[in-house]
Amino acid sequence: MLRTHTCGELRLDHVNQKVTLAGWVQRVRNKGGLIWVDLRDRYGVTQLIFEEGSTDKSLLEKAAQLGREFVVQAVGVVIERTSKNDKLPTGAIEIKAEELTVLNPAKVPPFIIEDETDGGDDLRMKYRYLDLRRNVVREKLQLRHRMMQETRKYMDGQNFIEVETPVLIKSTPEGARDFVVPSRVNPGEFYALPQSPQTFKQLLMVSGFDRYFQIVKCFRDEDLRADRQPEFTQIDCEMAFVTQEDILNTFEGLIKHLFSAVKGIELGYVEHMTYADAMKGYGNDKPDLRFDMKFVELDHLAKGKGFSIFDQAELIVGICAKGAAEYTRKQIDELTEWVKRPQIGAKGLVYVRYNADGTLKSSVDKFYSSEDLTFWAQAFGAQPGDLMLVLSGEAKTVRKQLSELRLKMGEDLGLRDRNVFKPLWVVDFPLLEWDEETQRFHAMHHPFTSPKREDIPLLETDPGAVRANAYDLVINGVEIGGGSIRIHDRATQQLMFTHLGFSDEEAQKQFGFLMEAFEYGAPPHGGIAFGFDRLCAIFGGSDSIRDYIAFPKNNSGRDVMIDSPSTIADAQLEELSIRVALKK
Repeated sequence: MLRTHTCGELRLDHVNQKVTLAGWVQRVRNKGGLIWVDLRDRYGVTQLIFEEGSTDKSLLEKAAQLGREFVVQAVGVVIERTSKNDKLPTGAIEIKAEELTVLNPAKVPPFIIEDETDGGDDLRMKYRYLDLRRNVVREKLQLRHRMMQETRKYMDGQNFIEVETPVLIKSTPEGARDFVVPSRVNPGEFYALPQSPQTFKQLLMVSGFDRYFQIVKCFRDEDLRADRQPEFTQIDCEMAFVTQEDILNTFEGLIKHLFSAVKGIELGYVEHMTYADAMKGYGNDKPDLRFDMKFVELDHLAKGKGFSIFDQAELIVGICAKGAAEYTRKQIDELTEWVKRPQIGAKGLVYVRYNADGTLKSSVDKFYSSEDLTFWAQAFGAQPGDLMLVLSGEAKTVRKQLSELRLKMGEDLGLRDRNVFKPLWVVDFPLLEWDEETQRFHAMHHPFTSPKREDIPLLETDPGAVRANAYDLVINGVEIGGGSIRIHDRATQQLMFTHLGFSDEEAQKQFGFLMEAFEYGAPPHGGIAFGFDRLCAIFGGSDSIRDYIAFPKNNSGRDVMIDSPSTIADAQLEELSIRVALKK
């Protein structure tokens, strides 16, 4: 080994020991006859000292020539520091250097490799290998490692078998766009990279594996944002001979184990909420329960008073922001402009202040008396000092708009504490959702999701009302996992394909292997997949999953460090029987 110790482990107990360290030069402080060098590795920082009189002159000169990020080896004796640094674990000692070897000099890095850096996002992405030297970045990947190990520990303890599934599979029409890979030995034919191992984990249940999991790479060719990457990681799981409740209990156990083992937090009761209640009360299927502000519908109180905007609306609905009555007119105007932005699309915003003196003041006083507004306040459960905010319009649209406003108010009022965690199971999702563009129903999750048996007759009369045996785990308004009880017989799967618009021939071509497998004794089964990158971001208190991926892509799906994707040579294209013709 080129070192006897790491740069993070030496303490006062090591004083007078001769040691060898190796690492990167964090910084050099040169006072002429006295030079300090901070030496850094993955484990920490240790200070080296070179002092005129007690250090050989040539060694002092060599230390003076060191630059940031030089890779060096130093031999010396551990001594107690006269001026200790209580911010460093190694701050009570330093190394009185006797030997110094430059293992590799370094160019001046394009940004400062410190927790607080001067490098912008694009620059740090281009030199990601340098960015990864920073503590704040490395700690995120260490958190990811810990969560991966604890996941495997829990799953092994629950008798799950980790099984790898293929990366080169068949392209299917459902879900996001596939990444496709041409086959050289089968000209004109293509593999797809898996969006998830869905059919393979179901086939493992048919195979009798009973409990499967895999920490697996998945690929989706979709537009990117903070919580999306073209390649991402799932904790993929499946169980046989289970009910929905068995799956919720098992994987609630996983999440509780991770919080306990990684963050030292004991999660209590995890609430269950139906999809219908989530949409009615919070306007989305992943409500943030760290704060209240539940929707209150006012149709019965607000219609018929001569205010045409409300009278013509399909739904009048609002939220009560506790303690926000002191919002100024300017702040309320800014909120109004915020909800009118194209991204939100509201026509306007009605407010009611419940003043500290018990009076009520609204933006619609012309139409509503003090008595009317008192009834509103009672419906909201409002108290003096609260601010009520009301939107109206088409029901589905206005719920979505109010959901965005609720989240903004929660953020503005400091109610979305990153150190508070509120998990929630959302259950009973619709089986199908209508797509205006294609004018047909699509599977809300995927075509293998089982409908609730009592709702199957509705497939013929009211497909949109059919509920699925599907569930999502939400933490702090972020969906971190989702799954379902699967269809496990050919007849029901064929029925599902029919209602999704597949012809018998299309269903056979795409999924014939799965339907045939169901005829060889498929057990009842179900599963779940967790977005591992998102889970890491929740644990680390970050908005972006990019921080928890060693070499991520940017918002254009590019790796700017290695310049990928890139063109390939004509000879390769010829081997693959491919001709490139770009659209103009």
